[in-house]
Amino acid sequence: MSLTTLHPPSRYSGAWQKKPLRHMLEETDTFVHIVELVTSRGLITESDGRKVMALARRLAEHPAFHALSITDNPGGNAMINPDILGTDLISRGQDCIIHISCKDWNRNAIQGRAWQLASEGFNNILALSGDYPISGYQGTAGGVFDLDSVGLLEMFADMNAGLKMKKGNKTRRMESTAFYLGVAINNHKRYEREVMPQYFKLAKKIETGAGFAVSQIGYDARKQDELLKYMAMRDLKVPVIANVYVLSAPTARYFHKGNIPGVEVTDELMAIVEEQAKAEDKGKAFFLELAAKQCAIAKGLGYRGAYLGGHIAYGDYEKVIEIAGTYTEDDWRDFAKELHFSFPDEFYFFEPADDTGLSSTDINRAYIASKEKSALREARANLPISYKFNRLTHDRVFATESAGFRLGARLAAALAKRPKVEKLFHAAEHVLKIAAFDCRDCGDCSLPDIAYLCPESQCVKNQRNGPCGGTRQGKCEIGEKDCIWARAYDRLKAYGQEEQMLDGPAVIKDAGLKGTSAWLNTFSHKDHHGKRKESP
Repeated sequence: MSLTTLHPPSRYSGAWQKKPLRHMLEETDTFVHIVELVTSRGLITESDGRKVMALARRLAEHPAFHALSITDNPGGNAMINPDILGTDLISRGQDCIIHISCKDWNRNAIQGRAWQLASEGFNNILALSGDYPISGYQGTAGGVFDLDSVGLLEMFADMNAGLKMKKGNKTRRMESTAFYLGVAINNHKRYEREVMPQYFKLAKKIETGAGFAVSQIGYDARKQDELLKYMAMRDLKVPVIANVYVLSAPTARYFHKGNIPGVEVTDELMAIVEEQAKAEDKGKAFFLELAAKQCAIAKGLGYRGAYLGGHIAYGDYEKVIEIAGTYTEDDWRDFAKELHFSFPDEFYFFEPADDTGLSSTDINRAYIASKEKSALREARANLPISYKFNRLTHDRVFATESAGFRLGARLAAALAKRPKVEKLFHAAEHVLKIAAFDCRDCGDCSLPDIAYLCPESQCVKNQRNGPCGGTRQGKCEIGEKDCIWARAYDRLKAYGQEEQMLDGPAVIKDAGLKGTSAWLNTFSHKDHHGKRKESP
């Protein structure tokens, strides 16, 4: 595309009719540009709402912006629903991506909302766990997280296949939706125990029905390169869009303080930002060129597009792609050497490639050494005895092929006929599990799924299918505590089982089991473990 075609005419005879995002990603080789629109608080008629609407309409008129991606209560704050903007945009022929997260809605509300969106003509969904709420009416709102992003994908994939609904003794298959499902991936992490579970979860998302992926904000070309090379190694074949966030000095400072879950601006990058901010334009030209270079790097690496974000004006978005269009075919290689803002001890899955600033396809030698038998023995020696005991107990009692499980199944059947005794059994179980695991009595236990760490009490988002992307240097986005999935990774790796940590069907908790015996539910095949065994 020449530079002249990047500028739309000053007047239009009508709305641009743009090709759907699915078509652009799956049936063309066009490098797409997607702009994230952050919704506003209050009525759409208020000043902030009008500004976002005006920006959206101008972007919709420009042929080089292929889709607009509209947020859902970003940052855990209450905002207007994304389809308010989206309805106006699709009427103008502009394809949109609607974000749906799990933080504010349970599965029934999300399902109803999904039918509404499908009925209104929205087909592109970015399925997210979501940021934990940090504000709300008369105090901080509580997070829902009835599902996580994988459970959300599973539900949407079933809706695409024609959801089966029971009505009395009959089963009805609903009309199929046509959602094109996108997911987020954040490999811009410091430690191995953060990075590898992110890769495993991406594979899980693709297996569950993801059609495209969007990377998280990051300023490290080697990590961007590593993501695509890891996906190629694992044969994970979906289009990936590179996140390109246009910085400003205030935004960089906000990121540097860790105020946005999962986003890092290192000390080195922050020092450059502060120096550039001294310029007369407060660094604006530098920041726009940095974003343009990121677009060029993404295109050179093989990403299918750039996902542009930042609190900037329409002309700045236009300027970024205009600058990117001036670069030669190989300029991105030099830019990749510059864009390497990481921690000194940051984990990379692949060894570095010579003098490129990128990754080779040789797996990290230190990582390989850490998986040798002697290293695993040493790692096991440092694990808590309680974890080893729990593994042994599970194998002897809760593994379905064990003699203990057969005995437990007979016990469950007997207690089902004696509700008072069953209640006493449940009380004793709960007291024991409170002491051992800080159990919250959900009745659908995921302890065996997460190396005997309780997601109800130790994960604010109750993530049962791998970690969210919000950790910062191994810590949960809420409170200074280690992410339970990072801890689970360390425990499982000591036994050589970390690569299988997310194997099997998606875990979806049955909330109807709350306040009942999780042990008896397991023995009776009532919980998700039993349902996973029954699934085809």
